[in-house]
Amino acid sequence: MSLKLYFAPGACSFVPHSMLELSGVAFEPNGVKLHKNEQRSPEYLAINPRGQVPVLVDGDEVITQIVAILLHLDAQLPEAGILPASGLARTRALQTLTWMNNTVHPTFTHVFMPEKYSDDEAVQKAVRAFAAQSYRGLLGEIEAMAEKASPWMTGERPGALDAYALTLLRWGGFAGIDPSTLPATWDLAQRFATLPAVARAVERERLVLNIYRPKA
Repeated sequence: MSLKLYFAPGACSFVPHSMLELSGVAFEPNGVKLHKNEQRSPEYLAINPRGQVPVLVDGDEVITQIVAILLHLDAQLPEAGILPASGLARTRALQTLTWMNNTVHPTFTHVFMPEKYSDDEAVQKAVRAFAAQSYRGLLGEIEAMAEKASPWMTGERPGALDAYALTLLRWGGFAGIDPSTLPATWDLAQRFATLPAVARAVERERLVLNIYRPKA
């Protein structure tokens, strides 16, 4: 198995990044600096014409979109515990994973990049404020899930949901949300980040878990 992961520090690509580290499989990590528009370079667009991260290259196959990448890795590395193996537990995990990806994640995009939705500055400001309020509510739903974690969101082993919860909580800082106001999720994120394998991904991406800064 020859695996390459293209990731951007702090992006949702942290989820497959940490899963690869947890699996123990050999892979080649390739950082993409979004702030330098490396995702728009001819070299990167030749890999993913949409100019997005993450991208997983498995031999001759190029796989994009985070849910597809996680499902591919889970099929190739079943012992890694990325998702529950079968039954209702797997169904529920996929239900939460896709909700995180198709609802929580896009809500944050409205906070972080409102210019994608309007070129009017006043509208952008309104979009950002409304989305930040909505995002807090969605993190509250994740908090309720984290309160039931035993000890991880899908049971005894850490997996993709824990990595995504960490990522989404961390992004909350950009929306003016103090992670300590979501104590169960904050505890989960800190425990996950300090797992030795995950810590390698955290160090490689130079992640600061708490980026919240109170207003002066």
